[in-house]
Amino acid sequence: MESQKKRILIVGGYGMVGSNIARLIRQADKSIELILAGRNPQNGISLAKELNHSETAYINLEEGFDLSEFKKIDLIISAVDDHSNILRETAILNGIACIAVSELADQISPTAFLSLHKTIVAPIVYAGHWQAGLLTLMVKQQANKFSQIETIELAGLYDPKDSVGPLVANEVSGFDGEALIRKGGNWLSLQAKENPRTIDLHNHSSAIGYPLSTLDVPSIAAFTSAKNIRFDFIIGESIGTSKGLEASHELYITIDGTLLSGEKRKLNTIVSGPKGNSHLTAVGVYLITEKILGLNGQSEQKIGGLYLPETIISTHHISNRLKEFGIEIIEETLESM
Repeated sequence: MESQKKRILIVGGYGMVGSNIARLIRQADKSIELILAGRNPQNGISLAKELNHSETAYINLEEGFDLSEFKKIDLIISAVDDHSNILRETAILNGIACIAVSELADQISPTAFLSLHKTIVAPIVYAGHWQAGLLTLMVKQQANKFSQIETIELAGLYDPKDSVGPLVANEVSGFDGEALIRKGGNWLSLQAKENPRTIDLHNHSSAIGYPLSTLDVPSIAAFTSAKNIRFDFIIGESIGTSKGLEASHELYITIDGTLLSGEKRKLNTIVSGPKGNSHLTAVGVYLITEKILGLNGQSEQKIGGLYLPETIISTHHISNRLKEFGIEIIEETLESM
């Protein structure tokens, strides 16, 4: 008997991030049924026709979400702001896998507490990291080169020439409030605008960044024990724009510590996505989807529970995986000061 086709509901499925996610899933599997949902489903009709085995649906989270209106769903992907946690909670209560990409560090506790009271039978993935986990996945790979890490400084560079949708636009305007950082082994909540940091860029210029409470910081602290960690948001010229090409999006990673060889070094890594912010986020979501559903030769994640991108995706060769999507990795090792 032929197994039932997998069905994925992408809320925000025809937006800039959602459409990139849908296309990556379709490239990996021609038979998965995709539901591209949002408040203006007519805007997704042409994409649904392009992808095949796809349909559009009306969902406005401000009005709630009625799962009974849909046939069986295997995975819900939230590519919109869902500050009421409707999609995650619906997924937990109905045994459906879910990926959510919009939460900051102080917004995950409601779902975390719900999970302590309910049995989670499908994977629920917090992916409110920068680019849905790609930054932290790279940090985890690079951290394996060190025996001890003192400081990890992170930044995401947004180029104003990079076309983004509402989801990303909300992210890039989210540095006005407080931000969680780790300093000297202590957790601090700082006023972002009052705590700038100067960041060296690819072209030997510098830019001012402001801290943002992405999930990267507490997660990286958990697996590195680094005493100093912060993520900053920068606005500036990307590598793509500087070359006269399409605006790219860059992730800057600096790890300062002791290498496995015993040498004290500073490792600088730039992850450059030539197709911009929305595509990088979509790649992160796709890699999680690939693991949850067992696409592209991956083993299907059948054990339910709360996950992060870096606890569900293997990081052993993540730089090679990213290169498959046209993403460039630039590394430089310097003497530690």
